[in-house]
Amino acid sequence: MSDTTHEYAYLDNGDGTQVLPEVLEAMLPYFTESYGNPASLHQLGLAAEEALDEARESLATSLGCAASELVFTSSATESNNLALAGLRAVNPDKKHLIISPIEHSSVRNLAKHWAKKGFLELTELEVDDEGRVNPESLKQALRPDTLAVSIIHGNNEIGTIQDIETLGAICREAEVPLHIDAAQTLGKIPLNLHELPVDLASFNAHKLHGPKGVGALYIRKRVKIRRQFEGGPQEGNVRPGTENVPAIVGFAKAAEIAVRDMDKVTAHVNDLTQKLADGLMAIPHVRLNGPAINSSERLPGNLNLTFKYIEGEAILMSLNYQGVYVSSGSACSSRALTPSHVLTSIGLLHEEAHGSIRFTLSRLNTEADVTKAIEVTKAAVERLRAMTAFIPEEHSERESEHATTFYKKKND
Repeated sequence: MSDTTHEYAYLDNGDGTQVLPEVLEAMLPYFTESYGNPASLHQLGLAAEEALDEARESLATSLGCAASELVFTSSATESNNLALAGLRAVNPDKKHLIISPIEHSSVRNLAKHWAKKGFLELTELEVDDEGRVNPESLKQALRPDTLAVSIIHGNNEIGTIQDIETLGAICREAEVPLHIDAAQTLGKIPLNLHELPVDLASFNAHKLHGPKGVGALYIRKRVKIRRQFEGGPQEGNVRPGTENVPAIVGFAKAAEIAVRDMDKVTAHVNDLTQKLADGLMAIPHVRLNGPAINSSERLPGNLNLTFKYIEGEAILMSLNYQGVYVSSGSACSSRALTPSHVLTSIGLLHEEAHGSIRFTLSRLNTEADVTKAIEVTKAAVERLRAMTAFIPEEHSERESEHATTFYKKKND
């Protein structure tokens, strides 16, 4: 969908995307013309305030909620922390938190920190081998003192989209708030927050061709949370500090474009993802992680593969040298030496998790990107495997057949 030609193939859109020209154009006046503080009462301040209000209304329309239910933040990470810490501050008697084992680090690390300090008890729900939360495990985990349930809506590594309708209904029946991390799903799948049984939801802009450094937290009207640091009365007295007006305007515009073009972009991205999967799954000893490619249970453009007998970091660096930019997981944890907790949670061995690469595509990718990625990856895998003595030749044919069967089964 893009005429832009690069010498490189950028396939790391799950970590960050290129800002669209239309988004940048919408932002520019608030750097150089209407640059006042939206809390100021002079004309430049009032112009900034008007832009802020319009952006909030626009984003609310994209999300299917009321503008008054949105609080702007610096990121989805901040939104996740504000949601959970804000709930805990209002409900000090609630000493139990439920999460999935495949949460983003901003939820997982906070929850484990609280549990380690003895602030509350933590329950991690069961997931199947494709990352789906087991609703029965949620039912069994709920307690009278459960503070909240926090579930990542679309997983940032393996693309699994959770059945929020079912999980939310269980939470509603138990009268326990449900928070979702929806940073990866906004603009990729239809969202209507007033129709979903969700009480809080976190978002950001840089996963949908908006600017970095801006996020939002949806807080359903009946839900109360407490601000986590002191300052002015901005953002409904929930998140003090002068709002980043240019970024917020860009966020709203990016969401508007993503929702407007969703069907067309999804078809484009699904086509490219299938071609990429077909090319890479032809390599022996490769397995797909997460739900079937292009299924309704997987984020469009997400492809996570394990390349057996090779370190993922070695593949990543080889691809980087050849101008193919991918990820070995989330950028928030890509420098960690431990294997991905998401991949080990769905049953991968540590060495398999270490040999996994995530390819994530967007509206700006082309067939040339896919062709380059397939060619470069095949060459890198062949070269790296030639350097290792760990491939059991007597099992090569059997494992290759298993990988092909596994792939076909997941896509039938």
